[in-house]
Amino acid sequence: MISRRGLLKLLGTGFLALSATAAYPFVEVFGRPGIRQYAFSPRGWTPGLKLKVAVLADLHACEPWMTVSRIDSICRQTMDLEPDIILLLGDYVSSMNLVTGQVHSSEWSKSLSALKAPLGVHAILGNHDYWDDLTFQRDQAAAPYVVKALRNAGISTHVNDAVRLEKDGNGFWLAGLGDQLALLPGRAHGRKRMQGIDDLDATLAKITDDAPVIMMAHEPDIFPSMSPRVSLTLSGHTHGGQLNFFGWRPFPASRGSAVYPAGYFNEDGRELIVSRGLGCSVLPLRIGSYPEILLLELG
Repeated sequence: MISRRGLLKLLGTGFLALSATAAYPFVEVFGRPGIRQYAFSPRGWTPGLKLKVAVLADLHACEPWMTVSRIDSICRQTMDLEPDIILLLGDYVSSMNLVTGQVHSSEWSKSLSALKAPLGVHAILGNHDYWDDLTFQRDQAAAPYVVKALRNAGISTHVNDAVRLEKDGNGFWLAGLGDQLALLPGRAHGRKRMQGIDDLDATLAKITDDAPVIMMAHEPDIFPSMSPRVSLTLSGHTHGGQLNFFGWRPFPASRGSAVYPAGYFNEDGRELIVSRGLGCSVLPLRIGSYPEILLLELG
């Protein structure tokens, strides 16, 4: 028969275990990002082209979950990797209600302006960057405010565009796809369903030689349609499921997120890497999906 003291000890242990379980999702939310490394030569890669790429995705800047000081720390951690090029895969704004305050675009973009690399810092936009922009939702001819913020911070921003870069005399293309979920449905917008502004054909048409292509696409949904001309596709958006219970991810961010939640994928020689990202959306919770910075050593 258990004693009164033993019962109290058992109850105390149970309470501590329950408290730790309840607190754990916030451990990942506030965790210092891990560095997830990949080293390989993508299909069609130029022999002799060695490229060190740092990739950040899904900041979702807001108080208290992704503060300016935390973004500053992530930028310093990224710079310590000494990459040749830095790629930002979208979703800088939060669009989350469970916050104590918003982080203005002038603040998070100033933090990102500290990022420097020999081949530059390059960005695309994510769905939340467009969803938060009511002016753009009404008029797609308007320049998105996130594009303005990034470019004012000295960050090259690509929407259905491609740029040719060179490392040690070897050229490659960096392409940025428009967001696939950019336009919200609703009577106010005159749309019955979600629409994208992505144009893969127009983006690929900007590529004028046989140098390898790195494609930045916020959502991985495009991957089954990706041209074999593209050596490597990089995506975010999924947060690794954000809630990942031993491989069961009950709330995928999109159809493609359910198929390509995180990590490396190879389908018929086409290659994709999906980042688990850094911040949160909808709920400030992360389980089994620790925030990460990608470090790619290509070639």
